[in-house]
Amino acid sequence: MSKNERRFSIIMTVYDQAGELEENLPAFLQQEYEPGYEVIVVDESSTDRSGDVLKLLKNDYPHLYSTFLPKPNRLVSRRKLAFHLGVKASKYEWVIFTKISTKPMATDILKAIADAIDDDAELTLGYSVKKGLRLQPFHTCLDASSHIRRIERKLSKVRERKRMNYTWGRYDFIIMRKDVVYDVLDLFEQKLSPAKMLGIRTSIFMKNLFGRSSTTQLVTE
Repeated sequence: MSKNERRFSIIMTVYDQAGELEENLPAFLQQEYEPGYEVIVVDESSTDRSGDVLKLLKNDYPHLYSTFLPKPNRLVSRRKLAFHLGVKASKYEWVIFTKISTKPMATDILKAIADAIDDDAELTLGYSVKKGLRLQPFHTCLDASSHIRRIERKLSKVRERKRMNYTWGRYDFIIMRKDVVYDVLDLFEQKLSPAKMLGIRTSIFMKNLFGRSSTTQLVTE
């Protein structure tokens, strides 16, 4: 599939985030991207107005889909299951895992991503930076496993940090072919010892500090 034919399924999960849905979701839905795309929101049993907000937005945006995740068994990862449901509902070959707080900063950002993606990469990590986005490609899911295992295990703390996100590997979204999605979801669950976590953290820092030539900067100004 050529770059000008690539279609994306953008998947995010929300929980009691009605305000962010109202403010940020239209920016995802108003992308100027001719090949087409869809946005799938998985509501993790919200207790606020999130469901009502999604219903209202569906009236104006036919490419918005939503599904509801009942409260799962405590032994099941809520985040992993939510994304699993989103993937099952998706219909396109390329998938983007993101979060509602990562608002697209331009209406053509999806087109810029499609044009910049490395065709040889199974997976690309995306970082929001001052002037746009930074894309970090990985030829295989395994190559990105250290980044994903570290960040997904520390997700609640990562969300509040802003500085040096790229250097520390604190990505904002994941772009991948659909055939590797379940390998990525398996990485969400892997447990790491404190020593292993420290080694991964140091390795990511050194690699990203001295390896920026392997990334692509998308400027939206």
